[in-house]
Amino acid sequence: MTAVSRETSKTPLELGYSMPAEWEHHNSTWLAWPHSTSDWPGKLRAVEWVFAEVVKHIAAGETVRIMVNFPTHKSRARGVLRRAGVELSRVEFFSFPTNRSWVRDYGPVFVRRGEGSPEVAVSRFRFNGWARYPDWKLDDAVPELVAEALGLAVFNASSGERGFVLEGGAIDVNGRGTVICTEQCLLNTTTQARNPGLGQTDVEEALRNSLGVSGVFWLAGGIAGDDTNGHIDGVCRFVNPRTVVAAVEASPADANYASLRENLERLEDLRLEDGSKAEVVTLPMPAPLYFEGVRLPASYLNFYICNNAVLVPTFNDPADRAALAVLGELFPGHSVVGVHCVDLVWGLGCVHCITREQPAVERTV
Repeated sequence: MTAVSRETSKTPLELGYSMPAEWEHHNSTWLAWPHSTSDWPGKLRAVEWVFAEVVKHIAAGETVRIMVNFPTHKSRARGVLRRAGVELSRVEFFSFPTNRSWVRDYGPVFVRRGEGSPEVAVSRFRFNGWARYPDWKLDDAVPELVAEALGLAVFNASSGERGFVLEGGAIDVNGRGTVICTEQCLLNTTTQARNPGLGQTDVEEALRNSLGVSGVFWLAGGIAGDDTNGHIDGVCRFVNPRTVVAAVEASPADANYASLRENLERLEDLRLEDGSKAEVVTLPMPAPLYFEGVRLPASYLNFYICNNAVLVPTFNDPADRAALAVLGELFPGHSVVGVHCVDLVWGLGCVHCITREQPAVERTV
């Protein structure tokens, strides 16, 4: 199939599209099979088994679509998945070359509208390696490849005449008109600036137009060890249209204490699209996790909501059980599953970072 050309100056917002919430029903989930040895030095084979566990849980409730660089990657992936007990009839492979496996950040952002004939399209943001790494051009091409394979229309996100740079892990939506993000990531003009020269008003306009949201709420920043410089999916997430979970750090001596406390204070002012106040639930942080002297961005907030389960990173930490218990109460209709991520987080990301949901055409929860 070929992506539908959308010859219009109108934005997704103007045409009635919006980004669905992650907990809404999925058509499928996309991943990119791990192959970058620079992301997981000495741990790539171990990380493959983490991917296999993630795929197994997701495939129990929806199709899993996996991008591979070469036929040998596909063969390797099939072998690992088969040995892990994955039902391969629920897995589809696509020969789309990637630089890295963090598909959350460079994969297509799907938007949907429901009036008349429901349809899904791609809101195409640019990707530049988090304004940090040089290997990103293959990843940046992925949204068009996916849209072409699925026959979906593509809207180019922009601010004025410029393509707008945004990673999926930098935003979280409630599917009703509100998006949350951090100033550290999207408004920084000195460190890893994604869109140099754009101010807050420009960024908010681009988010509203491309995501179909009405409200943008800003938290302060992300967590220590996060090489993205402040992604929201390590600190705060929507779990339903009216509730967010936010990370808190108990130790005043920890590098995350002050910033997470500021985020929590700001959330007291979070008003949803109808003007009502959001409910805020807190999740603990695990103890600081280091590998070879490097602080890793370990956070329970990097969970992924699929059709039948919520996959939560765990770290062999006493707080694992508390985090799973809180999320279990918030998702009574899902199995809340811990995924051991001590190896995966060595690549500076967790479960949410390696997944990208493709929503169902019909809006169901």
